[in-house]
Amino acid sequence: MAYKVGPKGQVVIAKEARERLGVRPGWIAVQRLVGDHLEVYFFPPPHERSLKGRLAGRTERKLSENELRRAREKAWTEER
Repeated sequence: MAYKVGPKGQVVIAKEARERLGVRPGWIAVQRLVGDHLEVYFFPPPHERSLKGRLAGRTERKLSENELRRAREKAWTEER
């Protein structure tokens, strides 16, 4: 697969590669120059979906929005 570099230096990520890697709009692309080539790593953004539905019936009390936010931030920090 060969693509022309656009006027702003943009390069197309082939659909086949995006699908195989699961890359979606909004993901972060980290670039690293290694010798004479470029490596690109993709990282999903922290999700903003509510965890309330997944936790329903599994908690003894309702979490406040702040408690839920702190728990989400802690989970993301520990995951990395």
